[in-house]
Amino acid sequence: MHSATALSLAIGGTADGREVSQIAAMMNRHGLITGATGTGKTVTLQVLVEGLSQLGVPVFTADIKGDLSGVADAGRMTPKLGERLDALGLPTPAFAGMPVALWDLFGKTGVPIRMTVSEMGPLLLSRLLDLNDTQTGVLYATFRIADDNGLLLLDLADLRTMLAHVGHQASEYKLEYGNLSPTSIAAIQRSLLVLEEQGADAVFGEPALALSDLIQTTADGRGVVNLLDATKLAAEAPHLYACFLFWLLSELFEELPERGDADKPLFVLFFDEAHLLFKGAPKNLVDKIEQVVRLIRSKGVGVFFVTQSPLDLPEAVLGQLGLKIQHALRAFTPKDQKAVRVVAETFRASPGLDTAQVITELATGEALVSTLDAKGQPTPVERTFIRPPGSQIGPIAPERRQELLESSALRDRYQTAVDRESAHEVLAQRATQKSEAAAAAGSADNAPVARRPRAASERQSTGEALIKSVVRSVGSQIGSQIGRQVVRGLLGSLFGKSR
Repeated sequence: MHSATALSLAIGGTADGREVSQIAAMMNRHGLITGATGTGKTVTLQVLVEGLSQLGVPVFTADIKGDLSGVADAGRMTPKLGERLDALGLPTPAFAGMPVALWDLFGKTGVPIRMTVSEMGPLLLSRLLDLNDTQTGVLYATFRIADDNGLLLLDLADLRTMLAHVGHQASEYKLEYGNLSPTSIAAIQRSLLVLEEQGADAVFGEPALALSDLIQTTADGRGVVNLLDATKLAAEAPHLYACFLFWLLSELFEELPERGDADKPLFVLFFDEAHLLFKGAPKNLVDKIEQVVRLIRSKGVGVFFVTQSPLDLPEAVLGQLGLKIQHALRAFTPKDQKAVRVVAETFRASPGLDTAQVITELATGEALVSTLDAKGQPTPVERTFIRPPGSQIGPIAPERRQELLESSALRDRYQTAVDRESAHEVLAQRATQKSEAAAAAGSADNAPVARRPRAASERQSTGEALIKSVVRSVGSQIGSQIGRQVVRGLLGSLFGKSR
């Protein structure tokens, strides 16, 4: 039970002047922001992010359109804003920017984020690579073989080389790990090529992201707002976007200790374009995510999904979301009208309010809001005018982004990739030793026979020997063109070229 003076986060106000707010202690019970395009979801997201930061709660959110970067700078009064405040009877916001950390999986517009292949694991990787059940089984076996042999899987070069090793030694591993089909290995290799074309090779490796660098507060007690630039990521690599967010969620669950009742959450995540997370995801992955969402609140972590319709989320996940903010939905077709009725039924009814009808009438910046009370029970839905944020609405200028990035204390820590010894290097070294031993044995056996020295162009290097053995076991299944692409990728790694 929380007192009447408990910390709260202001969301907006009603037509009769009552404030609508959420008790901060309930922000780890998760939430949902929904509505059609252009109805005000992004500004609502900014209001929640800003409010949490002011309460001293660090947040992480994907910035899909670049608009959220404005949270770094103070907003300002404009004639349009003044008219809205007067018309709705809302107070003038305290204009201020929030402390912001800029992140980018590819390291171009923010601090690079890396994770290791082992950290992501075979379940998420199989989703990322869009593998079928048989291929997923081979990937699991590859991880197990690497683990049983003490081989670290840190970057994609490690995984590629490990797959090639497994394919080459499939007959030796078959009895213990099951059938390791060359066809499946070839399919995984092809999927890795596609992933690398999207630039994902820069995402896997070290230094891996330390979660403690996300959960930061400033000297004046405000929570740092972590913004992931997803302007291209979500559109061009939606599987990578989804799997990264799932990885982050699972890492938080695994690493953070249990946390008792508190007056505010430890950390809050906002997943924009949430429909991308679950679209086409296999049931076993959805089940795991549902389990993590259900349990992670005990770690003090809140998860908010932002999407067009609540129906974009699995029912098991939707049922766990406490704070609900519903912007307008369109109902032009019978299917749309049915969806509106279903959405209306997810709210606790309020006397005199026809929820289904109001959903289609809401103006931009208006929403139906149901919060959680001190007992964790949903309150009756209220028609609410979302308050304007005190930070800038709209993106910051590129020069301002660069200024923030250059002043980041995290940039030096993550800017340069580190390539320590792992599966790729160990297996390449073994191949070298085996090749040299074979060459020495062959030389001894044939010592009396005089041979013409081979020209440099005729000599086969150790790396080429390994590649040819890989191609013999795997390449025929890949096809000549794709086979050459795999060889080029492996050669680039074997001979120390930049990845």
